[in-house]
Amino acid sequence: MKTKILLKESEMPTHWYNVAADLSNPPAPYLGPDGNPVPPEAMLAIFPEALVMQEVSTERWIEIPGEVREALSLWRPSPLFRAHRLEQALKTPAKIYYKNEAVSPAGSHKPNTAVAQAYYNKQAGIKRLVTETGAGQWGCSLALAGQMFGIDVRVFMVKISYQQKPYRRSMMQTWGAEVFASPTNMTETGRRILAEHPDSNGSLGIAISEAVEEAAGRADSNYALGSVLNHVCLHQTIIGQEAKKQLEMVGDYPDVVIACCGGGSNFAGLAFPFVADKAAGKNVQLIAAEPTSCPTLTKGVYTYDWGDAVGLTPLMKMYTLGHDFMPPGIHAGGLRYHGDSALVSQLHKEGVVDAVAVPQLETFEAGVLFARTEGIIPAPESTHAIAATIREAKRCTETGEPKTLLFNLSGHGHFDMASYDRYFAGELEDFEYPEEAIKESLAHLPKFG
Repeated sequence: MKTKILLKESEMPTHWYNVAADLSNPPAPYLGPDGNPVPPEAMLAIFPEALVMQEVSTERWIEIPGEVREALSLWRPSPLFRAHRLEQALKTPAKIYYKNEAVSPAGSHKPNTAVAQAYYNKQAGIKRLVTETGAGQWGCSLALAGQMFGIDVRVFMVKISYQQKPYRRSMMQTWGAEVFASPTNMTETGRRILAEHPDSNGSLGIAISEAVEEAAGRADSNYALGSVLNHVCLHQTIIGQEAKKQLEMVGDYPDVVIACCGGGSNFAGLAFPFVADKAAGKNVQLIAAEPTSCPTLTKGVYTYDWGDAVGLTPLMKMYTLGHDFMPPGIHAGGLRYHGDSALVSQLHKEGVVDAVAVPQLETFEAGVLFARTEGIIPAPESTHAIAATIREAKRCTETGEPKTLLFNLSGHGHFDMASYDRYFAGELEDFEYPEEAIKESLAHLPKFG
């Protein structure tokens, strides 16, 4: 029985897969505050033309440039593992596989799009990229990619994560990036938030607003986003394409595909290549696992909302908890986003993608079991996928079904040990976001027309 399933470097995908080509309905357009569609050229203020074209493309396959593939080959193709020891510990008839995206230099899946975005900005003559980061994985990835292509990087890091994860900040600085705890006094957005909430822990929505504001105000700068947008999800599909090839090598195919979901990039990366199979009649279930404290897909509403806290982005049709939703300081910083990818949201609305919400203590319990069986300490974000996979494996134990389960290990937890310390000390608690608070946030959704 194989444990590691490896592809050769020459077998890395040559094209990204665009799920927009296989949607049953066309993607909903981005809208301006007046309710009218935003033309693609409006996005050129903060994105290079190549990425804008990818954002609106419905072509099924988009070629990966040679320089991008060369940079990705530092760690790709990433290994697929059969989790034999986890299966034994669970006494399940299920077969469990995981795609290990923790092998990248930044320790997560995020460089898959960071490298592509840095490349296209370099081609467009951009000297500087501005971004936000929650847990720090995206900030690290863009800092790494900026170093690869000679682009300066400034990162607005959500304050609670800036405090909880100092070594992620150190990694970004090692790769040459500037890092600031958001909200800051450097932008109009930050100053406004701090005036209203001096002790704000920050949020991804606020950090996005700060980054977009700064990028839009400088001719030498563009904005880069680590999740949510169509072109980001596109770049991540290299994960699922590799996983399909690797499972073919051992004559297997998943019954269930699982990944954690905050903005949606790593879920899209693993699951989207299976959407076309599902549309063609394959019986495969796609599950997005999110925190009960930020239950976007499971308790949000499907409507138009801003992608940031103060309304600088276009309106996107997505599952949202409201753009001014303020999540608690849970340790899965990458999952503390008020909305979800428009593409993931549409697929969930149409019943193609399922969603589950997992409480924090269950995720850490799953992460510890995974570490003690498979040896890898997972990031708190990834533990949501592991917990959802364990749920499925236990169902197989009850039913006797020998299902094949595939999940994405989106990142390692080497810089999250303070979170594990708090778990072992009994200091973490479950937090289910109150319905009243969600209703209050949803009351502030944009109104137009």
